[in-house]
Amino acid sequence: MEKMTVNKANKKENKRESKNVTDEIVSRLNKLEAENDVKVLFAIESGSRAWGFESEDSDYDVRFIYLRPRDWYLDISVEAKRDVIDLPIEKSSGWELDMVGWDLRKALKLLAKSNPSILEWLSSPVTYRDNPCFVRDIHELAQSYFSPVSAFHHYLNMAKKNYRGYLRGEAVRLKKYFYVLRPLLCVRWIMKYETQPPMEFENLLNDLLPDGVLRNEIDALIVRKRSGLEVDNGKRISALNDYIELEINQLEGVCLSSRSSEKLKDKLNQLFLDQLAK
Repeated sequence: MEKMTVNKANKKENKRESKNVTDEIVSRLNKLEAENDVKVLFAIESGSRAWGFESEDSDYDVRFIYLRPRDWYLDISVEAKRDVIDLPIEKSSGWELDMVGWDLRKALKLLAKSNPSILEWLSSPVTYRDNPCFVRDIHELAQSYFSPVSAFHHYLNMAKKNYRGYLRGEAVRLKKYFYVLRPLLCVRWIMKYETQPPMEFENLLNDLLPDGVLRNEIDALIVRKRSGLEVDNGKRISALNDYIELEINQLEGVCLSSRSSEKLKDKLNQLFLDQLAK
């Protein structure tokens, strides 16, 4: 009974802390709007807290899309203007906040190239600022511009880079397993569905690795990461290394055929103009 009471108290405390952090993030979004003369159209959580394997001291990685006043864009030097707002990382009450935003024009140009970062932002399960009409319209365009081939190579290269950089020795940075396993599962999702993979790691696992010894190893690592501070160095997990090496070797031999996608440049322009007019 005492243990149950403590667990309930911890959950309430976590919810209270989460609400406090969210309120602080919203407050800082309001502040940056005033200081930079911009309108934030969309703000989400990126990184481990959106992927679902955060630990107690994981950063809050806020990403947002913003719009400047119309006259800012009516300039022959607009291409030379800075189209990113990148705030210094701030520390508050034991947590860190990293906030980066892209101008709408930049975001739409990257969307036209099926940029994986903007596509992940649009699929985040954690939202801090949401303009419903804008989100609806940009989601529709994202589906038209998604390129399975481009996404396939992006996630595979990410998995290979992280594996070779962090998991080849006997002692490894355990949390880096997630930064290899997630992109590998994203690749498998793309091969299976030819759609943007879900951001949540658990959704990928439930679809592609629903059970078995490997799933048990991953679940145990998730519990370990969520239960305390950031998972640091530890002994390599042989079952995971064997799986990763096999997957990388197999996926490097895969050649996806490109599919035709409807390019809607006029609709990208219209979305931009519609937001400027509001």
